[in-house]
Amino acid sequence: MMDKLTYWFRSGTPWIWFNAGAVAISIIMVIGLLLLLTVRGMGHFWPSDVMRATYSPPSDYTDDTATEIIAEFVESEMIPVVQITSSGIPVDEEKPLYQRNLMKLGNRDLTGGDFSWVLDDYLTDRSYPTGIIALERREWGNFYGYLLALHEGEELLVESDNPKTADDQLWEQFTQRLDRALSIYDEIYAIENDEIGAINYNVERLRLLERRYELSGQTTPETEAEIAAERAELDQAYEALQSQLNDLYTEIQRDSAVFLAANGQQTEIEFAEIVRAYRPNVLSIFGKIAVYFDKLGEFLTEAPREANTEGGIFPAIFGTVLMVLLMSVFVTPFGVVAAVYLREYAKQGLITRTIRIAVNNLAGVPSIVYGVFGLGFFIYIIGGEIDQLFYPEALPAPTFGTGGMLWASLTLALLTVPVVIVATEEGLARIPRSVREGSLALGATKFETLWRVVLPMASPAMMTGLILAVARAAGEVAPLMLVGVVKLAPSLPLDGNYPYLHLDQKFMHLGFHIYDVGFQSPNVEAARPLVFATALLLVIVIAALNLAAVALRNHLREKFKALDSH
Repeated sequence: MMDKLTYWFRSGTPWIWFNAGAVAISIIMVIGLLLLLTVRGMGHFWPSDVMRATYSPPSDYTDDTATEIIAEFVESEMIPVVQITSSGIPVDEEKPLYQRNLMKLGNRDLTGGDFSWVLDDYLTDRSYPTGIIALERREWGNFYGYLLALHEGEELLVESDNPKTADDQLWEQFTQRLDRALSIYDEIYAIENDEIGAINYNVERLRLLERRYELSGQTTPETEAEIAAERAELDQAYEALQSQLNDLYTEIQRDSAVFLAANGQQTEIEFAEIVRAYRPNVLSIFGKIAVYFDKLGEFLTEAPREANTEGGIFPAIFGTVLMVLLMSVFVTPFGVVAAVYLREYAKQGLITRTIRIAVNNLAGVPSIVYGVFGLGFFIYIIGGEIDQLFYPEALPAPTFGTGGMLWASLTLALLTVPVVIVATEEGLARIPRSVREGSLALGATKFETLWRVVLPMASPAMMTGLILAVARAAGEVAPLMLVGVVKLAPSLPLDGNYPYLHLDQKFMHLGFHIYDVGFQSPNVEAARPLVFATALLLVIVIAALNLAAVALRNHLREKFKALDSH
């Protein structure tokens, strides 16, 4: 028996099962993580029913007045009775656990907070009135209540007889005026961000040009006249757009609606403040699906609002992808050139081995160290010199002497270049010596052999290094906090203004967005589901970038495999 057991261990079979079990556990953990992110993140966009109930604490509790709540259920948990009695609420101490529910009350402008924990035992008279309307607003978060009346200016248009019951005609008039307000808001947004933004950009360009002429002593009456004429044209265009904006603001502020909130509170809300409105308790399954994808589309394509706890994250998606692409452009040639020199040209000896050890050790340096290096070397030294040489008219305001897309990409390229070097060297080492000798025997120079034979055959290994670099760089946050990422970027680093790609601008990043929303948000409960949703999106973005690189690597591998067969 012992001989069989010894032979079984020596055969390596236990290690095969051990490795298979480790792989299976890893796959289960990854799938579990993705399921958690999907359920907690994507479930946030589902339009849940809104409950009306009475919250009646015990009579000897300090806040003993029965309170009406209109809220959306978020989650529940069981808590020990000791935790309740420590807060001063009298309970039945023989009951070990109590259920408490997290309710999204909305109406932050009326109550001061839009989330509250309530004990389930004290919720009575629960119902789901069909007249409840859920509003998503540009400020103050969600609103839950009943629609009472519509106003056009000071004129009362229509008033509801029974606001707690769904009134289709009143709702139809409400949605028509909301669609009108949303259409006007889109026009205002386009004018402010595109047309006026372009004018402001050109005005600043003229100011810097005028300052440049002053510093270089090239100011002449002709240049002053040209600048003044162009500035007058821009001012005239700005005044026309501003007049158009004033008319649009007057139009969008015309309509308003009166709502009845919990506990009989009434409030008037302008249509200009509303982003979305729906009646959650009368929506069919298809209606809820439509609202769900509308919210999801907003999350993927719009800018954030309300301290990043609402709205979308498109600027963060754009910044992450653009930064990774720029990093790939920077890191690939540097890593490949370094690997080619170490493998093909450098004399193999103590110095070369020392360099390889140093490269391998660089891969283990904490990322924040690279961030400090990027801040000191790229921003303060190189960026400061660039400002002195090429942008003196903008000083003391920095242009490249502050964090931006360029320095963030270069810092991450420096962080990931050891990965590319090691992967490329391994690919070069796998190419048979006979291939090089055959090319040289046919009369090719060493450089031609390297350029036309060796590097194309090693390109799959280069792509492997790039894949590993992308996987590491896309999720980095610590160095980016020092070299260019911000909580909210007012504009994208790519726009229609020359030179179109603004590498000096700061940008948003999905990883930093997760950190900011999860740990710096003033509204933790509202931010929590967005952390899961953004984390899932970051995983998807990294996977998409890696899959694109893997597809290119496989294409190159098949291409040169076919060449080898011939």
